[in-house]
Amino acid sequence: MVLAGSRPGRDAFAQGFGTDLKALIPVGGEPMVRRPVRALLASANIGKVLVLSQAPNRIAAELPNDPRIEARESKGTIAETMLALLDDLGTAWPLLVTTADHALLDTATVDEFCAAAEAGDIAIGVVERANLLRRLPQTQRTWLKFRGGAYTGANLFALRSPGVRPAIELWRSVEQDRKKAWRILSLLGPGVLLTVALRLVSLDEVLSRLSARIGLRVKAVQLANPLAGVDVDKPADHALAEAILEGRA
Repeated sequence: MVLAGSRPGRDAFAQGFGTDLKALIPVGGEPMVRRPVRALLASANIGKVLVLSQAPNRIAAELPNDPRIEARESKGTIAETMLALLDDLGTAWPLLVTTADHALLDTATVDEFCAAAEAGDIAIGVVERANLLRRLPQTQRTWLKFRGGAYTGANLFALRSPGVRPAIELWRSVEQDRKKAWRILSLLGPGVLLTVALRLVSLDEVLSRLSARIGLRVKAVQLANPLAGVDVDKPADHALAEAILEGRA
């Protein structure tokens, strides 16, 4: 599933490129939503690609001509969209979730993530800071810091079955603050928040506590390709992605 929706209201980032839909911003000479979709289609692990947005017809017109692709209208929020899929008997499982702004996603990363995700009910793709900074020393990312390392998200998630509903419900309670790591970690209680702040626990230990709370196996997948940690969410990201694709960064 590729999330290709837009934020409510005017999107200055998209308008700067002559469109009102972020997913249609050109990257490397094509609408950026096409790039992760193409990477998914090239993977033997993917059977079908569902692209969700508020304007499915416009998005569909820019996608590869492939019968495995379906464009569908999304709900108001990511959580609402995911919960609707849980109730859709036609949803195929397991489900990989990524985003239209994952413009540097490649098939090798998809395959690596799918193989590692098999061990959990929910898998979350991450890139370790030292790995990314070796490749892009000047890049600015949001880092989640734990004992043993700091990580940025890779916009890759695996959901094993409809039984992941408790995790989606939990996500819905913090979705508006998803960019604030402390808000998400606060769901596990002030004690966990303090130990993370003091870097007394590892990422795996935190996810183990989350797993115990929701009754699901949640695991992090550290990805080898540092570019998995780069999305196109603002002008600086766009310039970086273009430079990488052109061999200048």
